[in-house]
Amino acid sequence: MTRHHVIVRSTHRGLRYVDGRFDALLEPGRYEVPPVKRFLRAPGPRVEIVHVDMRQREFTIKGQEILTADKVAVRVSIITQYRVTDAVAAVERVEGYEDRLYSDVQLAARRSLASMTLEAILTNRNQLSEDILRDVESIATGYGVEILRADVKDLAFPGNLQDIMNRVLAAERLAEAQLVEARTKAEREALEATARADADRVAAQARADTTRLAAEADAAAQRIRADAEVDALNRRSAAAAAYAQHPALLRLRELETLGALSANPAARLYIGFDKHMED
Repeated sequence: MTRHHVIVRSTHRGLRYVDGRFDALLEPGRYEVPPVKRFLRAPGPRVEIVHVDMRQREFTIKGQEILTADKVAVRVSIITQYRVTDAVAAVERVEGYEDRLYSDVQLAARRSLASMTLEAILTNRNQLSEDILRDVESIATGYGVEILRADVKDLAFPGNLQDIMNRVLAAERLAEAQLVEARTKAEREALEATARADADRVAAQARADTTRLAAEADAAAQRIRADAEVDALNRRSAAAAAYAQHPALLRLRELETLGALSANPAARLYIGFDKHMED
């Protein structure tokens, strides 16, 4: 009798059924399977191997038209990634786990979108993924499937609404640009005002320093002049005292002065001859 072999790949798991009853979960490897009997009267069990793909896979739910909480019709496409974690549950507990998962995600997406406003959908698409995962996770686990993510792939609106949204977006971009320009202008003017204030403060400080230095210089000059005058007065006083004590010194000073004046041809000297003649 010819022996038959079945190979379970490393990416799959095998479910062995004997006469229609589940018998064992087969890990990757080669397994011997009895040949199929041609005659119903022939003895021996009938063995069947069902292969289950354990790899991560994805599907896309396309073009689901749903009314939002504010009664706006939107058309969404949702991409879903999943993988089988329990091959036995995936085959035994539901008729077709892929179709079942498709339906569960579709219904969860409808429930989530129907509870959200259009603005919420536009501003927070992650909420949809979180809602679907929370809604489907426990259900899918029940038939051996783990849902990894469910994200909005495409989001379409009615034509007139699309035009309105485009105009709104254009107005928002213009407002943002104007706001940025106004902020930039205000910041530039503030910097210029600060620079002018700094320059004025520096100039005022320089003027104050110049005035202070000039005043200090004037005071120093006045002190020097006063000291010089006092010194001159002291010298004169000392000379007067010396002349008073020694008259000959005064006479000598007079002669020196006359000698200095005689060196000048334009000088005129007048000496009291009458006084000397009377003597």
